[in-house]
Amino acid sequence: MLKRKTWIVCMLLLFVVACVVGGCGGDATNSEPAPEQAAELEGTVVIYHAGSLAIPFEALEAEFENLHPKVDIQRTSGGSTKLSRQIVDLGDKVDIYASADYTIIDNALIPDYASWDAYFANNSMVIMYTDQSKYADEISKNNWYEILLRDGVNYGHSNPNDDPCGYRSVLCWQLAESKYEQEGLYQQLCDNCPEANIRPKSVELISLLETGALDYAFEYESVARQHAAANDIFKWVELPQKVNLSNLENEEFYAQATLETAGSAPGETVTRVGQPIVYGITMPASGENNELALEFLKFFFDKEQGLKMLEDNGQPVLDPIVINGEGFPEELNALIQ
Repeated sequence: MLKRKTWIVCMLLLFVVACVVGGCGGDATNSEPAPEQAAELEGTVVIYHAGSLAIPFEALEAEFENLHPKVDIQRTSGGSTKLSRQIVDLGDKVDIYASADYTIIDNALIPDYASWDAYFANNSMVIMYTDQSKYADEISKNNWYEILLRDGVNYGHSNPNDDPCGYRSVLCWQLAESKYEQEGLYQQLCDNCPEANIRPKSVELISLLETGALDYAFEYESVARQHAAANDIFKWVELPQKVNLSNLENEEFYAQATLETAGSAPGETVTRVGQPIVYGITMPASGENNELALEFLKFFFDKEQGLKMLEDNGQPVLDPIVINGEGFPEELNALIQ
């Protein structure tokens, strides 16, 4: 009898141990540990981008940081030419650089400071104004130059030495002389635009329009749409395709316009040639957070995420996206096919 009780106690003890180790009534085959989750993104991504991309990139930053709370996007917005000089001349450590003119990447950064360039967006030159601008009720795509040259009218553009929108504005004036067959028009427009109306960045002209300090400003259509959506005082005049630098079919006509701008070294100049407006984006070699930069670009090139957000914020995108150079990350190839 004693042996029988001892046997029962032993069996109970074994049952208790089995419950503790494997779980009572549990399935031993389900006791394996769960696979580890992917590590959460963490760190800083430094992005330099054209001033005309400020509004869409602000939206991209907010959404990416919402998806990845431990990531900090640090953006610097400005004239694309000036920002490229900060990478080349000052050695700024930049993970992603987006230019309003792809040729800045192709000519100034590749091959020493970047290895590839993705052409991702296009645009068109327009003239922004408000209801308070002089002769606002008269201006059109056919008479805009006559309005600008009237007494007392103030118009401006960004600095051609710092900002692609600046040299594109002046190239438009050359094309207008040819398009409208108005000899001397280009020089007249230059002579009647005071130095005070030429600002480092095109987006700086928006506040001058709002206060009435300027009547008209040469801007990208995307910028006009973005600001008109936020404030209905803003209007814009569409320019003919042979003037607005928007159409690939007019590439030969655009090329007749040229402008000398300051180069990176004292006394050096760069010849800007009229051509369709195309934006480029790259990963400079100076970047210190390549893995995070790639994750942002995966988000950026996704047609349902980044590219859609660009479109939603008034920035037209190219389809297909074109790659120039070598070393474009394999991880991004599937997104742009």
